[in-house]
Amino acid sequence: MNSKPLRSQTASDSAGGNATVRRRATINDIARLAGVSKKTVSRVINRSPFVKVETRDKVNAIIKELGYRPDPQARGLAFRRSFLIGMIYDNPNPQYVVNVQQGILDAVRDSGLELVVHPCNRADPGFLDQVQTFVEQLKLFGVVLTPSVSEDDELVAMLRDLDCPYVRVASVSLDEAERMIVTHDAAGAAEAARHLADLGHRHVAFISGLPSFRSSHERRRGFAEGLEECGLSLEDRYVVEGAYTYDSGVACARQLLAMDTPPTAIFTGNDEMAAGVYTAARDAGVSIPGDLSVIGYDDSPMAARLWPPLTSVRLPIRDMGRFAAEKLIELASAEGNRSASQPDVRPGLAVRESTAGPR
Repeated sequence: MNSKPLRSQTASDSAGGNATVRRRATINDIARLAGVSKKTVSRVINRSPFVKVETRDKVNAIIKELGYRPDPQARGLAFRRSFLIGMIYDNPNPQYVVNVQQGILDAVRDSGLELVVHPCNRADPGFLDQVQTFVEQLKLFGVVLTPSVSEDDELVAMLRDLDCPYVRVASVSLDEAERMIVTHDAAGAAEAARHLADLGHRHVAFISGLPSFRSSHERRRGFAEGLEECGLSLEDRYVVEGAYTYDSGVACARQLLAMDTPPTAIFTGNDEMAAGVYTAARDAGVSIPGDLSVIGYDDSPMAARLWPPLTSVRLPIRDMGRFAAEKLIELASAEGNRSASQPDVRPGLAVRESTAGPR
């Protein structure tokens, strides 16, 4: 690397002799000395994630050596989009939302990208207009879509029209591989069913989430198929619709426990509703797991803190957020390097003390 300062000859000074003075370096000078294009230098200045580490370090070293100061106005106009990743969600489970956010932040740390979140209501007639305003006003780098927003095909079509990169997190594949994080919810629910069947339960119930969530249907399907593998069936009378909230878990469990033949085991669509089952069981004088086994879904931090500790289908939610952000960075890369590989987010059962054989 040329370590000599940039100089230019000037007119004679007051003494009549020649003098050399340092002239201000330009972006063209940086590019020439680094052996890269001016566009690459611009990306380094704007902290773009699409520059190799060694190239970024080399350019930054030259910038520091020459004392180069980019024009703030030019820097602001250098990119059509901002370096903001949007997370769009309509989810009643706050712990899920926080875990996804943490995963996205893990992925963008030291990349120059930042996260902004946009809660919404898919049932609102102005839902699509609100999201469009969010994307256009912030000139988003791209968006991560979580369930059930990720399942909205109209929203996805709008993002394509806006030329806004996106990655969808969903229980099944709904798009091209590079735009999907698939969570295989049915497989996790089937594992919960097999666990209860192996313990000897024959009267098992399922508390589902909202029907507007694809995960509600996938978890019911997987649970029913898992029982069938063991020669059992999920009876309609033992299926109650919840809302992925604690309060709905309480209400649904009370309904089930009041039946003439109550279930000996309940599988819930998430841990929030499982916590509600605990409350309803306590109020009814039903012991867990002596009288009733309970399994949740997500394996959120609360699962291990309940008493007794909750058996739950573990879903690596924080990793899902990180994988989604990493895919988004690949997808939006100016170099166009896209990977069709699917990260492993297969669910698994975390067995704790809330499940046992029936009396």
